[in-house]
Amino acid sequence: MEGKTLVLDVRWANTDLDRLPALAAELVLLKPDVIVTPSTPSALAAKRASSSIPIVVTGSADPVKAGLLANLARPDGNVTGITPLRGDIAGKQFELLREVSPKMKSVAFLTHTANPGSMQLFRDLQEQARPLGVMVKVFDASSRSKVEGAFIKIAKEKIEALIVSAATALLDQRQAIVDGAARQRIPALYARRDFVDAGGLMSYSAIEDAIFSRGAEYVHRILQGAKPSDLPFEQASTFKLILNLKTARTFGMKFPQTILVRADEVIE
Repeated sequence: MEGKTLVLDVRWANTDLDRLPALAAELVLLKPDVIVTPSTPSALAAKRASSSIPIVVTGSADPVKAGLLANLARPDGNVTGITPLRGDIAGKQFELLREVSPKMKSVAFLTHTANPGSMQLFRDLQEQARPLGVMVKVFDASSRSKVEGAFIKIAKEKIEALIVSAATALLDQRQAIVDGAARQRIPALYARRDFVDAGGLMSYSAIEDAIFSRGAEYVHRILQGAKPSDLPFEQASTFKLILNLKTARTFGMKFPQTILVRADEVIE
């Protein structure tokens, strides 16, 4: 019960990653029993601020490649958690987009380029696309002006499809991003359902409620005496594919049956 059996001290960088080291240092001075972070940048800041306070991460794209720990099954430091992504997420996103646009030869990846986790996903996408002769190009979309600039370049370079990352900095820009894709009638796959609710074409992502609930279980176990090294860093196991048929009709396109039969939710 917050305020009785649990005290929460919260810091929010408001997408300004440069503030994270100072905020993490503030929290460490409070000597908390556990630190919870929702992303790779905040987890890295917390780890650099303390090597002893347990850290539970609920949103790192690839904690091993990010340098948070050496082994998912056996965390060897003070960091553990749950990642909303799995090792083949880039391949799955690319595969879904190719089913919608089988002739595509170029893909724009919209993200927050200062986020190391997002940039690792970009490199993974490039690896998936390269053998198939598809170019993947990254664009920063963390502000309104950057979104506008990105779509100007996408149109100029005649990029044929779009993948939008789950970077938190993009949430405030979701309507601008969805509108930009609609203006250019470019098929887009989003890593958050928020974009589909705003009119985006399709999303494929882990179920966030399950991740945060599992993260809370990890926090509880640490408060009961468990060490991060006792808790394997888990990968999300439940994903959801959401299609927006209304947007597809606006684009003058139809989802292939191979995707329709796998959809978990269809917005009419």
